[in-house]
Amino acid sequence: MEPRDKKTHILEAAEGIIAAKGYEAATVRDIADAAGVNLAMISYYFGSKEGLMEELFHERMENMKLRLELLIKDKQLSPFEKVETLLEEYVKKVVDKQSFYKIMLCEQVMKKNEVIVRLIRELKLSYASLFTELIKEGQKKKVFKKNIDVIMALTIMTGAVTQLVVNKEYYTDFNELHRLDESALNKLLSEKLNHHLKAIFKTILGYEE
Repeated sequence: MEPRDKKTHILEAAEGIIAAKGYEAATVRDIADAAGVNLAMISYYFGSKEGLMEELFHERMENMKLRLELLIKDKQLSPFEKVETLLEEYVKKVVDKQSFYKIMLCEQVMKKNEVIVRLIRELKLSYASLFTELIKEGQKKKVFKKNIDVIMALTIMTGAVTQLVVNKEYYTDFNELHRLDESALNKLLSEKLNHHLKAIFKTILGYEE
């Protein structure tokens, strides 16, 4: 296994363990066992459990930020098509990486790790700044209304997706979807989220087709 692949493998194993046990309860030994590596390997790549956690958050959140930067520069899509693409990709990201977003939600509520809390805040502010550029493009082309609350819009997006995915058992029980396997349920949740978020954002942005 290449070094980069090994590092990614450890991060993915840590993601599952921390989501299941919580950051405080999960030990470096737990992570090493889950990844099938020795303790020295984790120390070599990350220095400590906190260093590993920081790397996990930076990689997951930075990737989304970079994708938004590319989306803004795309000349082929209209402003609302960019918003739709953003919504679809965010839904896919959370559904594909459910363990990470459970950790992220917990860290924002507990606020025990100051480094992680700061990292989340900095990356979210950077993300909001980029999203503002996208909104301004739509406003300049007169397809989005003025005075859009960017943070509120992003909170609706992240809150709706994260809460539904984290509490999907609630959705499953209410709609009696127990016959669906994990893959089918995730597909259904993605479709529902995309449909509702696009409708909500049309209202938020004042967009009319």
